[in-house]
Amino acid sequence: MGFFWTIIVLVILLGLTWRFLGSYMAAVFEGRVRYLGWVEQPFYRLLRTGPGEEYEQTWKRYAGSAVVFSAAFLAFGYLLLRIQGSLPLNPQHLGAVPPALSFNTIASFVTNTNWQNYGGETTMSYFSQIGVLTVQQFVSAAVGVAAAIALVRGFSRRNSPTIGNFWVDMTRCLLYILLPVAFLAGILVVAQGGVQTLAGPVVIHDTLNGVTQTIPRGPASFMGPIMQFGTNGGGFFNVDLAHPFENPTALTNLLYIWLTLSIPFALTYTFGKMVKSVRHGAALLAAMAIIFACWVSFTAYAEHQNNPAVAAAGVHSTVGNTEGKEVRFGDTTSALFNVSMTQTSDGAVDSATDSYNPMGGFGALTGMMLGEVTPGGVGSGLYTILIFAIIAVFIGGLMIGRTPEYLGKKIQAREVKLAGLAALVMPLAVLILTAVAVSIHAGRAGPLNAGPHGFSEILYALTSQGNNNGSAMAGLSGNTAFYNVIGGIDMLIGRFGILIPALALAGSLASKNVVPASLGTFRTDNAMFIGLTIGVIIIIGGLTFFPAVSLGPIVEQLSHGKFF
Repeated sequence: MGFFWTIIVLVILLGLTWRFLGSYMAAVFEGRVRYLGWVEQPFYRLLRTGPGEEYEQTWKRYAGSAVVFSAAFLAFGYLLLRIQGSLPLNPQHLGAVPPALSFNTIASFVTNTNWQNYGGETTMSYFSQIGVLTVQQFVSAAVGVAAAIALVRGFSRRNSPTIGNFWVDMTRCLLYILLPVAFLAGILVVAQGGVQTLAGPVVIHDTLNGVTQTIPRGPASFMGPIMQFGTNGGGFFNVDLAHPFENPTALTNLLYIWLTLSIPFALTYTFGKMVKSVRHGAALLAAMAIIFACWVSFTAYAEHQNNPAVAAAGVHSTVGNTEGKEVRFGDTTSALFNVSMTQTSDGAVDSATDSYNPMGGFGALTGMMLGEVTPGGVGSGLYTILIFAIIAVFIGGLMIGRTPEYLGKKIQAREVKLAGLAALVMPLAVLILTAVAVSIHAGRAGPLNAGPHGFSEILYALTSQGNNNGSAMAGLSGNTAFYNVIGGIDMLIGRFGILIPALALAGSLASKNVVPASLGTFRTDNAMFIGLTIGVIIIIGGLTFFPAVSLGPIVEQLSHGKFF
């Protein structure tokens, strides 16, 4: 399937998903879907909670539950990785994961980042892959969705001291959304030729040349769908979805792109349904889609050009930059995949980002710098773009002298402060940690390339981790004590530094009454609002990161004598 038809099919699928999955998720979180109620109840009894009003939580208790839950998995996961060699399902006979790498890995999966400073087939046992990492791909995604739904309730409720129940929201997300879709998608991947086995590696001896080869395999096919549907991105194998055991055909490649984009886009319809204004959800969707389409366009164009390094060697291609790409996917479809993963908090790859043309790498890098909102990760994309929308409403109100209101809720000093904190915490963390990395020997020793490309590798790594994305340029030696520790800190700040202010916003908004619309109300469901929101996203990402980007991919591209 060519690039054009891939885009057409993807747009149709996402249009259907936006309408029907979005409506279904609204029904799930409003308690109108209960066909698995008999499964829910044991969890509620165990946790001594439930969906009733008596179990509703304030934003502080909701945020506390999310943080305690994540901290428990952080500690438990770290312990399991450290004693991996003593646990079952270890046909490779792998030993314990080193302390710094264990911290980085479990911080990565708990924060829905899935950054990997290791090769899965040579570091993680089957037990670790299934019982630690895949479990986190479900629950970390559910935490993000739960936080987004809590913020939506902040807009939909009036004079309410509560925003829902974290344990109920997370349980329903797992049972009714993540588990069913991931299971069905896993069956499709296996049917297409993906590998799913506990039998261990295969050793093949070639009698013609006397060479013996060990081929790793494992329960990979059912890990792929949830890592995409939950915008996780952590693959079973080191080369991730470029591996034919995980991503065997063009159909599975398209499936993975659709899975990755489906929940982040569909949540805008869920938002519209729950606040009883689908137009407002469509406005957020339009802002996401416009930026996403622009980034796909120029990244695909950049990758359809000759690789300047290859061209300098006297080799000229007629099919674009095929360096580091799977021939079964091609240059432009690989660019589509890459942008889909870097503009969500996914980070999976089906090609080597380090081999992209400078402006192709610019597309992947800057897509993350926009704050992972176009469309962003599961849950995190929605609550982050709502933060930008609040800033846009405040700026718009000041510009035209109207009261800043969003969905009838007055945007006052507290809301603006919380939104500003949430919008700036990621850029500050990324830029400060990048400055630290390029200032000391342990940081400068990581890149495998000198000059602007080496700087891009450092900047890309810390941007990816700070945005809970997880993709890598693959030119950075990240499995060192320095990068494992600094990366783990980066990921934790990027997750909870935004999630907690978002929940505080939910509590503040839920406690407000709705102000009836008047002639002085700034509309938030039209083209002007869409443009203003896009402008805020671009300005915050562009102005904050432009100096750093200028030192990396831009100067690298200009060194070849032209911008494109």
